[in-house]
Amino acid sequence: MNWERLKERIKRHEGLRLKPYKDTTGKLTIGYGRNLEDVGITEKEAEFLLDEDIRRAYVQYLTGIPHNVQRMLTEEGEEVLVEMIFQMGLSKVLGFQKTLKAIAEGDAETAYKEMLDSRWARQCPNRAKELAEIMRERGIRGGRK
Repeated sequence: MNWERLKERIKRHEGLRLKPYKDTTGKLTIGYGRNLEDVGITEKEAEFLLDEDIRRAYVQYLTGIPHNVQRMLTEEGEEVLVEMIFQMGLSKVLGFQKTLKAIAEGDAETAYKEMLDSRWARQCPNRAKELAEIMRERGIRGGRK
């Protein structure tokens, strides 16, 4: 079997759709005809997507978070903001103005309190508490509590 010829023909017939859509039978589908309802994705594919999404969030962190905030973060602090961007998107994280200001000032306690005083913390209390605690304890260079 000529794998490449077959692949090219399937690509031509299916067409590429980068966002989910309903196929002619009403099944949720993506890519080159991947039926998400019946086939889903494999764990390996999920890991690949996760890696790509983390990379995308990290690039948004590098290009979107003010440098006066970035320079105050430890590696774990960076990870917290990247995870928040992963979950909510850059624009929502930039809405945490008091948190970002506290980080820039090295004020770990205020950053912690402001992270928890949010709709995000009310919607995802366990995640928010864990990330806020990381930020308070180990996320800010020389952070004062």
